[in-house]
Amino acid sequence: MNEMFNMIIKEVKKILKLDVSNDKKLQLVCNLLRNSVPHYDWVGFYLVDKNKPEELVLATFDGEPTEHVRISFGGGICGQAAEQEKTFIVQDVTRENNYLACSARVKSEIVVPIFRNKKLVGEIDIDSHKLAPFTENDKIFLEKIAEIIAEVIE
Repeated sequence: MNEMFNMIIKEVKKILKLDVSNDKKLQLVCNLLRNSVPHYDWVGFYLVDKNKPEELVLATFDGEPTEHVRISFGGGICGQAAEQEKTFIVQDVTRENNYLACSARVKSEIVVPIFRNKKLVGEIDIDSHKLAPFTENDKIFLEKIAEIIAEVIE
């Protein structure tokens, strides 16, 4: 991972120590990621719905509003990542049959599952307005963020 990603990880750890609600912590992490990484144009956290465990609910985000506030497992890239419990990187969303369009400007997406006690509790969803911007470093970095953030997701 590069130095920028390592600095962001340190900042995320500081955010998690703040005396604010867990929702506020997630919002601050969204803001940090979007404002720190040039190709992260939309950053959101989807959480598994406790009442409907086969659905994701948009908890917090930074970027343009989306109509996709609930996503069923299997639906779209987020639903696929939840269903298969693995990271998905789509470098060109126009080539993906299962893509749920949030904005015409979105060109690529990365979705990283969040696990707590080996159970899926949510995911980080990031959209980019650039084609193919996501690297292995992004994947490693975001999987580390997911691991750290899991402690504030109930």
